[in-house]
Amino acid sequence: MIFSSSMMLLLFPLLFSSVQIWAYRVPGQKKSDSCQCDVNTTIWSFPALKYESVQQQVETCETSLHGLQGQVLVSSQRLPGIQVQISNLTARLEPYRYLHDRGLYTALSIRLLGQELSQLETDITVVHSQLNNAQSQKLHKEVGKLHKDVLKMQTSDTVNMKTVKEKLRYLKNNVESCKSIPKDFRGQNRYCMKGLITNISDPITTKINPYDKNHISGSWGKQAQMDSGTDTETYWVQTLTSSNIYGNIVRLYQTYKDFMRSANHRDATFSSSVTAPTAIEGPSAVLYGDGLYYHCYRSADICRYDLKTNEVKRVTLPGTGVGFNNKFPYCYYECRSNSDVDVEADETGLWALYATVGNHGNLVVSKLFWDDNSKTINVSQTWETRLFKKAATNAFMVCGVMYATRYVDEYREEVFYAFDTATGKEDNSLALPLEKVAKGVASLSYNPVNRQIYMYNDGYLLAYQAYF
Repeated sequence: MIFSSSMMLLLFPLLFSSVQIWAYRVPGQKKSDSCQCDVNTTIWSFPALKYESVQQQVETCETSLHGLQGQVLVSSQRLPGIQVQISNLTARLEPYRYLHDRGLYTALSIRLLGQELSQLETDITVVHSQLNNAQSQKLHKEVGKLHKDVLKMQTSDTVNMKTVKEKLRYLKNNVESCKSIPKDFRGQNRYCMKGLITNISDPITTKINPYDKNHISGSWGKQAQMDSGTDTETYWVQTLTSSNIYGNIVRLYQTYKDFMRSANHRDATFSSSVTAPTAIEGPSAVLYGDGLYYHCYRSADICRYDLKTNEVKRVTLPGTGVGFNNKFPYCYYECRSNSDVDVEADETGLWALYATVGNHGNLVVSKLFWDDNSKTINVSQTWETRLFKKAATNAFMVCGVMYATRYVDEYREEVFYAFDTATGKEDNSLALPLEKVAKGVASLSYNPVNRQIYMYNDGYLLAYQAYF
């Protein structure tokens, strides 16, 4: 290459890039009034490989920057809220720590607190997996520590709390039992002084209900008030005619002979319809004196229908969350629909057997009495048992003792549990057999006049003799 002016030239290559320019000094020789030099033009070729490498680095940086921006967003938006939650939970935990040192706390509140901490621990774990920095690490540890504290309180004090609750239940039952001691109801009948039932006969009466055997739920028996001026030979049948759950008619027979022949009966309508407030819900009733006592339709009430005046009176059962409308039915093998409230009679009077939320679904025994002067039903005493109501097929009262049964097979039940209201003690070692002709037991009731037990057995009416 020959240039005509100077010995040394600066060559400025024009590249296609708009931001970069390179300059090179090229040596040469003067020959015959001209400059001769050798120029290697390959040094000005576009650095494609370097460009691609730089471009890739820029893209990687942009991706990292977006991720960093996301983490910053999480830190700025979620972490402050989590910190506030931890502070609140810590403050709420302090009173429980105080009560924990004194052996007192609310188990439900502790359980709810534990549930909240579990959720919070899950949330902070997600955040920590996204950030994995010192702040999220610290929060994760704090939540974990709080959760362990709550779990420790639960595991260490649950037994103590259950013990305290059991002692409280025992004391409450003793107080109720003390109220009965002056009455000396066990002295009214010498057989009651002998203790628990020792044996139950085979069925001495077997009959289909007066409607048909498709009516599988109801109750039946004999007038149960021992000192009643009413004819003690009256027999009655109350069959649930609507979905085997509701009813409004009781059928009455003046004699046992009429009952067995299904003759000379009288139907008493105690409610305008099967869905009226005074209709019966569930398969349990008892005829006591001139009154039919039963569970009022969709309520926590006991109703009394007066056979003479046709008036209906009612009383609400005591307890927190009394079960009705199929909340706590008898349910050992096969649940009996809407058998939540069970009305019974024995030598001491009238009883209601039911379950409450406050007693954790366990059976509650309440003593009822009719005040003939004020014409009102009243609840005088209440005992709480430890028998889960759904773990029994049915129950009945004898001499102030509640007996519960359970399913053995299609043709046999057994009495397995007893709770004595006079002492507050229970016995779950019984095994008294009850033969039956069908699988399901709708109701069981005892009559103190003849010491017989009546079963409504899936449309069949069975009677047994109790021995002491």
